[in-house]
Amino acid sequence: MKKTSAKKNTNVKNHAGTRSVAAKPVVKNDKVKTCGGSWSLSIYVYWFIILFFIAATFYILGRSHTPTNVIAPTVEITEEVLLQSADYYKSGKEKLVAGNIDDAIADLTAAIDAGGASVDAYIMRGEAYLQSGNYDMALNDFDAALAKDPANAVAYYDRSLLYTRMEDYSAALADINNALAANTANPSAALQMRDLYAKRGQLNLWLKNWEGAVADFTNSLARPEGSVSPTVYAERAEAYTALNNYAGAIEDYSSAIRVISEQIQGAPTLEERETLSSQAMAYFEKSAALNLQLGNVDAARSDLESSYTIAVALNDAETVTRLQTLIAELTPQPAAQPVAQPAVPAVADPVATDAIVERDATQAE
Repeated sequence: MKKTSAKKNTNVKNHAGTRSVAAKPVVKNDKVKTCGGSWSLSIYVYWFIILFFIAATFYILGRSHTPTNVIAPTVEITEEVLLQSADYYKSGKEKLVAGNIDDAIADLTAAIDAGGASVDAYIMRGEAYLQSGNYDMALNDFDAALAKDPANAVAYYDRSLLYTRMEDYSAALADINNALAANTANPSAALQMRDLYAKRGQLNLWLKNWEGAVADFTNSLARPEGSVSPTVYAERAEAYTALNNYAGAIEDYSSAIRVISEQIQGAPTLEERETLSSQAMAYFEKSAALNLQLGNVDAARSDLESSYTIAVALNDAETVTRLQTLIAELTPQPAAQPVAQPAVPAVADPVATDAIVERDATQAE
């Protein structure tokens, strides 16, 4: 009986143990899962809120510092800084006029870097770079000037000169058109309409727009301001020549020579007078060629003789020799005259022979 009782008790215990073991994991696991999921969600929300406040704090701090960095240069542009910039600009301009290009660029750069630089500072430095042959930097400065003042005639004109140096004649023509429009609307003391028309005429000439070139040169010559350049007459003569208007071209070369003769009288240096004389010499030759085309041989020879006279004055031996040949070709040769034969006595007479010898000796003496 004890054994049975013990056995039963053992079975009961085992059964009870099995039941209790089976029940406990189910209840405990359900509670852990429910509690664990709620706790993890709370942690995520908590960290999200913390990270949000951290990010917001850095954003606000960043916003508070960014304007200071941007505004700082503007705040530093005081009246003293502007005066310093103006002094550098004035010094750079004076050095550029004196031909001290490198120092001019240095001063103008200082004026720009000081802050509050004017459009003129960029234009002036661009001109200095243009003279130094640094075309990329010159273009940057002219672009910067036009970005500040899109209607600045001087900046357009200077950039046109730059494009001409770079042999981009189409771009140069576009800029000279803009310069003409800007200067018409708001005239600049630094530019004259006469010069702008002459420059556009030159570009049209190079682009073989002969009619446009003639029109521009004519407008330039018709302007009242400034002084007439002999080059404008000469270049219009080239356009006339291309159009086969030889008479008009000859007249323009004559006008160019007339202007040169007036300029020579007022030229202060020998070098300038010689340069002007060389121009006149070339124009005389071109006029001579055109006169030959028209069959005016005498006029052509007269032009060559004038050119020859200038070449002699300039001690240009090569040109003198060449012109001598051309003049000789245009000079009519006199008809050959028969050579008179000395009278010879029919009979040898010693007295007469002595007289002839004596006469020849006397003539030889």
